[in-house]
Amino acid sequence: MKKVSFVIPCYRSENTLPRVVAEIDGKMRQMAQYEYDIFLVNDFSPDNTMDVVRKLCRERNDIKGISFARNFGQHAALMAGLRHSDGDYVVCLDDDGQTPADEVDKLLEKLEEGYDAVYAKYEHKKHNAFRNLGSKVNELMTRVMLDKPAELYVSSYFAVRRFVVEDMIRYENSYPYVIGLVLRTTKNITNVSVTHREREEGTSGYTLKKLLNLWFNGFTAFSVKPLRIATAVGGSFAVAGFLYGIYTIIKRLVNPEVPIGFSSLMAAVVFFGGMIMIMLGMIGEYIGRIYISMNNSPQYVIRERLNVEGKDFGE
Repeated sequence: MKKVSFVIPCYRSENTLPRVVAEIDGKMRQMAQYEYDIFLVNDFSPDNTMDVVRKLCRERNDIKGISFARNFGQHAALMAGLRHSDGDYVVCLDDDGQTPADEVDKLLEKLEEGYDAVYAKYEHKKHNAFRNLGSKVNELMTRVMLDKPAELYVSSYFAVRRFVVEDMIRYENSYPYVIGLVLRTTKNITNVSVTHREREEGTSGYTLKKLLNLWFNGFTAFSVKPLRIATAVGGSFAVAGFLYGIYTIIKRLVNPEVPIGFSSLMAAVVFFGGMIMIMLGMIGEYIGRIYISMNNSPQYVIRERLNVEGKDFGE
């Protein structure tokens, strides 16, 4: 009998989490060909989410609880759950009920067909305008920087095979980006359409700052394309500057009365100076992350485990 492990990052979900767990139970009882367990990873939620996790774990041994010592983010929570899981298939979903746990059979069917990873695709998303904009930017970033196929839709609701998980958890650096880890492991990925629900309560935990940090994690951890783009842009401007210099000399020789403009000179200096600072900042971002990783900064720190044992590579 194959086993399915569910991994759920938890943040401000004291009211929605029991319903998500109940929905998983209801669906998996209809799928007797699988056994399953559930990993609830509390990302230092400020409400009573951890109390709910403790209650669920006391009632059942197949529900596992993990609590972080501080907020490390959704992707770190996913990595912690993946490291503790042992299912043949691992399903990751949200804690707010927007990702339909009762449609997990669609994802598992695609894995049974031979795909290595399956992402849920929403025909009609129920996120707010800010979150939808963030999703579009993330889509563009993963396509340009991480070579994601244009037709592939990525979301927080996905399922992967065990060998994919084993490769993902080998990543021990400080800035995990789960989508990048899946894409570097396999290209045998597909989508399946599921319903996306309205948020029952609360708001998305993703602020502009968190989204920006997530995007930086994505392309600095798994791609050197920004550096190559910076090199190409710098080379283009150098050539353009050289050609403009030749043009200025020729123009001056042809017509000595042509004045040399101070304003245009300052505009060029400010423009090129700004471009240089942006490129240096990008290089500094890479170097800073290398420095932090060399200092063995943890992906996460676990304060409490419930129904699970062992020490993490990520700690």
